[in-house]
Amino acid sequence: MMTMLTTTMRSTMTKALRLPTRTLGAAGPVRMYHENIIDHYENPRNVGALDKKSTNVGTGLVGAPACGDVMKLQIEVDEHGTIVDSKFKTFGCGSAIASSSVATEWLKGKNIDDCLKIKNTDIASHLKLPPVKLHCSMLAEDAIKAAVNDYKKKQQKASA
Repeated sequence: MMTMLTTTMRSTMTKALRLPTRTLGAAGPVRMYHENIIDHYENPRNVGALDKKSTNVGTGLVGAPACGDVMKLQIEVDEHGTIVDSKFKTFGCGSAIASSSVATEWLKGKNIDDCLKIKNTDIASHLKLPPVKLHCSMLAEDAIKAAVNDYKKKQQKASA
């Protein structure tokens, strides 16, 4: 039963990720999202949650009112300021999930300040996001900034 449900969901999502191209004929070619988006949607990396009460964990929660996407991204930072783990939960389209997945992969191993150099344009370029989905990569960048800000606030509070 579960396998049938998963197969149905994958089929539905594959159909949903197709964008029609402009053609003069009625039955023209269909343009699909880039394989990077589909890979990160079907095999998202780092889905889950970290202990938001921990002083070593920063949590960023952002949303896009225009489309209803909501993204929670968390980072765990060691005593040297290096991100040792990153998790996300995203409720939204395939592009939002893929953007979150890529962001969490890129964060691991980076210094807390260096991770702020990850820009939405880098994520969009890597995933080959279509122009109508650029807001998904902007959400990921905003979530990174929010998680870093949350972590830094916790560190200031802990040292006070």
